[in-house]
Amino acid sequence: MIAPRLLVTLTLLNAGVLLASIAMHAVPAFAQTPAVLRARALQIVDEQGRVRASLAVLPAATSADGVDHPETVLLRLITEQGRPSVKVSASEQASGLTVVGPSGTKDTYAILQAKAVSSSLKLRAEDGHEQTLAP
Repeated sequence: MIAPRLLVTLTLLNAGVLLASIAMHAVPAFAQTPAVLRARALQIVDEQGRVRASLAVLPAATSADGVDHPETVLLRLITEQGRPSVKVSASEQASGLTVVGPSGTKDTYAILQAKAVSSSLKLRAEDGHEQTLAP
């Protein structure tokens, strides 16, 4: 007599677990979107795996010629041939925007910079013509 009661109890318990499991999977899943994405750097790559954009915090450093470079946030937009065509940088001492010509050029660029209490815009063409505007 105890065996049939135990079997019925176990069967009902299993049926309850099965129904609960089905009910949990029947509820639509909603993606949890984080409010903030935290990372030391971010890279966006194309279908071939080439980096096409990057955002990074560069640590403070001293170059080989003794020039101190402060910690800088740098955004680069990069061509399919690997040339950084647009750079946006920011630090406590200066900020700037650089736009360069296509991959086949060497001296075509525009630099907009604010450093300390001054600002400037430097334009240069491939033929060597250059103009700097400052207040």
